[in-house]
Amino acid sequence: MKIAVFGATGRTGRPLVEQALSEGFDLRALVRDVSRLPVKHERLQVVVGDVMDPQAVEETVAGADAVVSVLGPAPGAPRDLLSVAAANIVAAMKKHGVRRLVALTGAGVADPEDPPSLGRTIMVALLKLLAGHVLRDAEGYARTIRESGLDWTVVRAPRLTDGPRTGRYRTGRLRLGPGQTVARADVADCMLKLAQSTAHVHEMPMIGP
Repeated sequence: MKIAVFGATGRTGRPLVEQALSEGFDLRALVRDVSRLPVKHERLQVVVGDVMDPQAVEETVAGADAVVSVLGPAPGAPRDLLSVAAANIVAAMKKHGVRRLVALTGAGVADPEDPPSLGRTIMVALLKLLAGHVLRDAEGYARTIRESGLDWTVVRAPRLTDGPRTGRYRTGRLRLGPGQTVARADVADCMLKLAQSTAHVHEMPMIGP
């Protein structure tokens, strides 16, 4: 299986790349700076470019069986990075006939099907107060993916940690509060499993302990 990866040099992207290669996937990753992706492998193809560039995104997506995006906000990045990236990824997937898209965003992004939760209400209020533009960009990212017509899944995660992969996590309509965490390596594990299946298609499951 060949997967196009966006966000490979990030703190979630690196364990995702390592896990995917160890499990036999072929990967094509779009990166701006090759030095930030220290992994070298015969099944890893690196495209140097920017996710804001439609042509670079197209080159990354062409020939893939699925797309996995673990993009996130970074210091100095454009405020609409995720929204533009989603539009470019969706357009490239449609052009090249790639259907399966698994994307990561924060638990602060709402889904109309979410159960009521005081903890989540507090978390979203804090996000709007402290990082309102980040939340708005993530909401635009998720909205573009939801409206794409593709076989999409948006995984929503609480605060991420750098712990080891445990395999002990839950997905679905969870009640997550501001103090809950999940390991990036477990998020990577979850997203790779989803890329190979039809689980949670057209859904925005949360991932948590």
